[in-house]
Amino acid sequence: MTAPARAHPSPRPAKGSDRRDGALTRVTHDARPFLRARTGVVLRLAGWSLLEFVQTFLGGFGVARALDHGFLAGRPLTGLLWLAVAAAAVLPAQLATRGVFGRLADLVEPLRDGLVRRAVSRALVGALAHPAGTTARSLSQVTHQSEIARDGWAGLVLTLRSFVFTVAGAVAGLLALEPRLLLIVLPPLVLGGALFLATLPPMAARQRDYLTADEAYAAHAGRTAADLRDIAAAGAAGRTVTESRALADDQVRAARSLARWSGVRVMALAVCGRFPPLLLLLGAPWLLRHGLTSGALVGALTYLTQALAPAVQALMTMLATVGGRLLVVLDRFTDAPPPPRDDHDDPRLPADGRPPHPQGPDPVAELHAVTFAYGPAAHPVLDRLSLTVTPGEHLAVVGPSGSGKSTLAAVIAGVERPTGGAVRWHGRPVRAADATSVRVLLPQHAYVFTGTLRDNLRYLRPDAGDRDLAAMIDALGLDPLLSRLGSLDASLEPDRLSQGERQLIALGRAYLAAPPLIVLDEATSRLDPSAETRAELAFAALPSALVVVAHRLSSARRADRILVMDGPRTRCGTSAELLRTSPLYRDLIGLWAPDESSRRNAVISTPPPSPV
Repeated sequence: MTAPARAHPSPRPAKGSDRRDGALTRVTHDARPFLRARTGVVLRLAGWSLLEFVQTFLGGFGVARALDHGFLAGRPLTGLLWLAVAAAAVLPAQLATRGVFGRLADLVEPLRDGLVRRAVSRALVGALAHPAGTTARSLSQVTHQSEIARDGWAGLVLTLRSFVFTVAGAVAGLLALEPRLLLIVLPPLVLGGALFLATLPPMAARQRDYLTADEAYAAHAGRTAADLRDIAAAGAAGRTVTESRALADDQVRAARSLARWSGVRVMALAVCGRFPPLLLLLGAPWLLRHGLTSGALVGALTYLTQALAPAVQALMTMLATVGGRLLVVLDRFTDAPPPPRDDHDDPRLPADGRPPHPQGPDPVAELHAVTFAYGPAAHPVLDRLSLTVTPGEHLAVVGPSGSGKSTLAAVIAGVERPTGGAVRWHGRPVRAADATSVRVLLPQHAYVFTGTLRDNLRYLRPDAGDRDLAAMIDALGLDPLLSRLGSLDASLEPDRLSQGERQLIALGRAYLAAPPLIVLDEATSRLDPSAETRAELAFAALPSALVVVAHRLSSARRADRILVMDGPRTRCGTSAELLRTSPLYRDLIGLWAPDESSRRNAVISTPPPSPV
């Protein structure tokens, strides 16, 4: 049997230095062939962007010429013509926007398509190789993360393209006006740009550290909430609180480190965007004394305030908000998929990986590390459950609604195939051909067909004689039903039978067949407590192994062993043992105990009303 769930230490987030270089290297390694294959697209994009270069160049140069050769020289018409030239340069730049977006689609959509193909291919390969290890990671990559990468890549390309050609146009204009202007403008631009670029790798690492710390804390909180009973029973509350505090401290440290680097990035933005105009104004007297014209000074300020500062701010803002996130998301597509979980590493199994085998006769049914989930990415209902049921043993299965009791009944009866592990009957793998000779599974809703009572009772054993039928009727207490119907050869109308009477007929079939394994999945839920007790005692007297999904305390106490289920967590033992070791079993006892004997699901002695 599985041991109680334990509080496991959660993984600590990876530190940034090794992850930083690794992420950047992996993404760059994949980006180079992608861009080389689209050199033509990049060149066409640059061709359209040349119009933006022309607009930037003419913006400041036209203002300078309008002042020096027009308004300040007493030729206002010339000044107006230069301003008209600067304004007209905006029109082809707007025309270029359409061409830029057309080429942008050729560069962005293939990235998204390639990421989706990579995620789907890896998910399919992983699912085929390890069906039980499939997760929802690839679904997030296909639907959410690929769109983040697509939008981030599009924004980055647009902003970087605009920055490169705007800066080139402004620098060319400053050179045309007065080369000495670059001595004042370039140093803060280079210093701020270098400082900003230096923050990119650590910012990406800090952002990843923060995401990792957040995921680790969320995973720990989820496990803790699911294991509260076991943590309390094992006295592990102090250890769990210590682990939670350590993970929270990791998250706080990552957030503070991210905030510190964000402050450095804001400083870099100020150096690039605010210092050049300030230095130009401070150096204006010296420049004017050494031959700089008033028009050139105003044109230089136009370049700095209307072109360079907005372009630098747009680029840094884009890299700050999208660049780090884009690097993290793209790196998740380059990460190798996590290795599948190895059942032999599970501390809940013996060292040899085999299910516990009790001393005595060979088991009728064995579950070896069985896992079952309703879908590849669904949480398992059974999680590496190991169990043996021997001939003549009476096992009761209890647990809250939705804990997997009926799923276990279906798996042990061979109706459902496990998604992991193995189910064996008499030491051999379960086969559909062996089902009728090995087991009977009775669900809560009994099947009764139109025909005689004799035919319904002999459904699983057509050769049963009158003596066998009489012994079964006496053992299970079918006399009131037989008296009401008149004889075994009386015709049955299923609609005129109560739910309890239908269950008694189904129980009679299973009793007559008496296969090696009998599984009752709440098959006595419509009987009153006394009728249920009589039926279960009759089945317990057979040499068959009996597995009962119990819904009453008395039913569980009659069993040799009790399996307590709470989703994938299980405990097994006698009632006395479980009262000491299982908080859930104690809770169930508290729910079942009050006035159990007065509770009735159905009274089988009361015939249904006659139809009108």
